[in-house]
Amino acid sequence: MKKKISIILPYKEIYSEKFAGAASIWLKDYDKLSILSNQTIIYGNLDKRYKPITKNFKNINISKTPFSKTKSYIKNFYKDYLKYKFEIIEIHNRPEYLPHIKEYFPKTKIILYFHNNPLTMRSSSSINEREFIINNTDKIIFISTWIQQKFYSGLKNVDISKSDIVHHGINKIQNINLNAKEKNILFVGKLNKAKGYDIFCKAALMFKKYNPKWNFIAIGDELRKNIFPENNSVKELGYLNNKKVLEYYRKSEIAIGNSVWDEPLGRIAIEASSRKCLAIISNKAGLSESKKIAHVLKNNSALEIFNYLKKITLDNKLRRKKQNIFHKNNNFDIKIFSRKLDSIRDDFLFKTIQKKNTKNKKILHIANFNESSNGRLFYSFANKLNNGFIKNNHIVETISDRNYLKLNKSIFNPLSNNDTFNQKVIDTLKNFSPDLLLIGHVFNLKKIVFDYCKTNNIKICSWYIDSLSSEFLKDEQKKKFFKNLQNVDKCFVTSSPKIFKNHKCFYKLQFIPNPVDSSIENLKNYKNDTLNIDIFSAISHGQNRGVLKKGKIDDREKLINDLYLSMPEIKFALFGMNTFEPVWGANYYYYLSKSKMALNISRGKYQSLYSSDRISSLIGNGLLVFIDINTEFKKLFTDKEVIFYKNKQDLINKIKYYSSNNKLRKKIAELGYTKYHKFMNNRIVANYILQSVDLIKFKKPYWHNLI
Repeated sequence: MKKKISIILPYKEIYSEKFAGAASIWLKDYDKLSILSNQTIIYGNLDKRYKPITKNFKNINISKTPFSKTKSYIKNFYKDYLKYKFEIIEIHNRPEYLPHIKEYFPKTKIILYFHNNPLTMRSSSSINEREFIINNTDKIIFISTWIQQKFYSGLKNVDISKSDIVHHGINKIQNINLNAKEKNILFVGKLNKAKGYDIFCKAALMFKKYNPKWNFIAIGDELRKNIFPENNSVKELGYLNNKKVLEYYRKSEIAIGNSVWDEPLGRIAIEASSRKCLAIISNKAGLSESKKIAHVLKNNSALEIFNYLKKITLDNKLRRKKQNIFHKNNNFDIKIFSRKLDSIRDDFLFKTIQKKNTKNKKILHIANFNESSNGRLFYSFANKLNNGFIKNNHIVETISDRNYLKLNKSIFNPLSNNDTFNQKVIDTLKNFSPDLLLIGHVFNLKKIVFDYCKTNNIKICSWYIDSLSSEFLKDEQKKKFFKNLQNVDKCFVTSSPKIFKNHKCFYKLQFIPNPVDSSIENLKNYKNDTLNIDIFSAISHGQNRGVLKKGKIDDREKLINDLYLSMPEIKFALFGMNTFEPVWGANYYYYLSKSKMALNISRGKYQSLYSSDRISSLIGNGLLVFIDINTEFKKLFTDKEVIFYKNKQDLINKIKYYSSNNKLRKKIAELGYTKYHKFMNNRIVANYILQSVDLIKFKKPYWHNLI
């Protein structure tokens, strides 16, 4: 296969299992999971005594020269480049390579990957140097928000959309026996003052006098005698490879990473918590980004460490609680971050290998278009998506699969209509010759359809707008879902795909928001002073029949009833629960038009980023919307655009507050409306789908990497 990506490491980076640093460990772990690994070559200058971590490594010799080693390094890389004509050059942690790379490769896409503070690095410390980087790269990646902030500090009028953050990740282990852990307190890193090793040693000396049963172990190079010569309280193991380090975390109780210098991110908390080892870290720089998975020191003194160790070693119950919480909070998932990095690189590959396309694309869209509902669901997801394609000047042909199957059902052979349906799809594909086959909740297409598309270079995408949790995606449906996933190029979901991060086709899953359509979501309730309903809530019980399912009740109804009974002063409009029939079509919009605020409460356990398409009609029509914070919708909205609540009492308090603060209610509702219509409209979602399979060029929206 043609090589498309070249990764250039610092020529002093030891890309070997034996002496790998944080950058090499991350790159090794990423490469194992990357779908682009076989298209990638990693370049470095590795001593022949060492074996590279991955097979796709190539050594660059540096010519013996009194002049620039950097220039020699890049010049020799150029000779290899001529064999492959790489479409992406990714420079890791050496901005000083960029001018030389740009000289040799003026038209190649360039990614610059920062693992350290740019202000302390050659060729990125000054404002002029960083402006040069911005103007001469196609993407800048940082391993932490802190590094990103440092890079842009002092720069004016810059667009940070060119940059992205991809944290270092870890493969978290679930089954760890806490009772089997040994009384070890670890220090992992260079044994120097910058890493806080002298402070660690002082704390160890104090604690060993207090409780000699605990073992203090240091893993790292650089001899400590230079900074703390007379301390025998710490056992030093020297440098160990990452596999052995992780094993020490697994069998140890506590790890300390008390850096004094500005750590860009720090792996101690990430690695330790992944093995249920309680991490204690300083609050320096990028370390603070792992504060949810570690205990954070305030002063980073030996006395503070000693006092906390006393507390946490005496209270076994508290220590176990912290270990479990930090382990649960560890979202630095290598699979997720690898997928994100693949997506960034893949985006450039799409652009460079893209064939010339006509402006207009043809889409065959197969979904349930609810023809039997007689207009009751004119605002459905499928309809709005169609409108998005059409507004973007694309051509859409539709097949309403459920209506076709229902109308063509044979009493003699109930399965025969599935054969005729698949033949209908094949015939339509032949006659219409689309660029894209788009299927929504369609699980009865046969192999012949997918094979026809692949033979005729027709892209295949699917969408799925129900929750991905096992509560809703039952075993049989899940089987069908994954069968489809194997056959499509991309599958777009309206909840976070991270629930399936271990699946081999995980990389195909892409998040999309429920879109608004300006021709449908056309109310602006934040402008209306004649609204007479305080809280609107509609539950879509009996969607297919359009009437209330008798005897059905769920957690949503219990919560809403509690709200209704506890706030008699608030005027509610409730539908689809108790004895109130659900509302549809024009009636649904009538009650929306009279409402100030609304509840967006979905059925079942919270699934990250999941909501029914109700959310688009509520926020998109300018109502102030209340959303449970556990939905993780803070990834999409701020507190200034929607109202997040933590629990029932918090929701009650906030409903009362905003019902009596009309001006603020309108302001927040307007900001939510504006954001939704600007960034999550059906035109953007439609083009995002086409762009994701290389059918058009399109600037990805801010939510494109949400998982």
